[in-house]
Amino acid sequence: MKHKGIILIIIGVAALAGMIIFIGPGEIEGALQRADLLYVIMAVILEFLILWLLTLRWSITTRAVSIDVRKRHLFPMLLVGMAINNLTPSARGGGEPVRAYMLGKYSRASMESSFATVIADKGLDTFPFIFLAILTIVGILLYFNLALWMVALLIISVVIVVAAFFLALYVSVDRESGERIVNWALGIVKRFYRRNYAKIEARVRGALREFQSTMRIMLADRNVLIYGIPLSFILCFLEILRVYLIFAAFGAPVSILVIAEVFILATLIGMIPLLPGGLGAVDGIMIVFYSAAGVSPSVSAAVTVVERLISFWMVSAMGIAVLPYFGSSVAEKLMDKL
Repeated sequence: MKHKGIILIIIGVAALAGMIIFIGPGEIEGALQRADLLYVIMAVILEFLILWLLTLRWSITTRAVSIDVRKRHLFPMLLVGMAINNLTPSARGGGEPVRAYMLGKYSRASMESSFATVIADKGLDTFPFIFLAILTIVGILLYFNLALWMVALLIISVVIVVAAFFLALYVSVDRESGERIVNWALGIVKRFYRRNYAKIEARVRGALREFQSTMRIMLADRNVLIYGIPLSFILCFLEILRVYLIFAAFGAPVSILVIAEVFILATLIGMIPLLPGGLGAVDGIMIVFYSAAGVSPSVSAAVTVVERLISFWMVSAMGIAVLPYFGSSVAEKLMDKL
């Protein structure tokens, strides 16, 4: 792991520790001791269901382009990708190239086709994100007394994320748009690599054509949209339900709508490539907004700690644990990312 990655993780953990100290470790410990373990176990089981459904959704895109790989092999690839997204300050996108690399290496599919399945899989998350983001903006205006500039910033953030998704989707399937971007990138490359430019140009243009062709095939496959979009909404609901179960463990009544609003805010914060997985910042947002919704700060902090232990640290540990399954080359790539 690079020194920068270690330092950023330490900063994130320190920020969370600072919030716990500010609220009072004794009060948080007392809340944790009163928690109903049955609900926590149910939340852990639900997380494993979420991971399995994520694997199922990815398999829909791989089948669409006839990549022969079983779900039991996709599952550890997914875990490694999620671990990288959690542990690197890469706007939750650092794990996707590694997922594509592992898929291509295992299935012998091209990197371009493998990467297209990963991009399509991640893109399906955008549909429930847009729906929940609209609800969040309305809910925040109704339930939280935020400054106007904060509401405006939230709206702008959502618009940017949605616009970026549809722009990336358009470029991924429109040949002319893709060519324009590649021409711009190749113009920069040509300034520094004149000797091997012809070979680089041929390889890049070929990769673009294959990537766009794979994306068009997937978008033309009705199963990707018919099954992928509803599955994405189910996954989003289950993630919110997991948090609801953790609140139930502490006997704290919180509405599903409030949890959904904090979920979207945490997602947006996690996309900012400053700290690994939004570590510290996401935790702080969760504690502040749950407290603002009427939950005591000690319970808000306890819920956040348990939730992040399940969805962040447990998943990250599982991803690192399955690395030997893929051999030393993938482990080296992971270490480079970290």
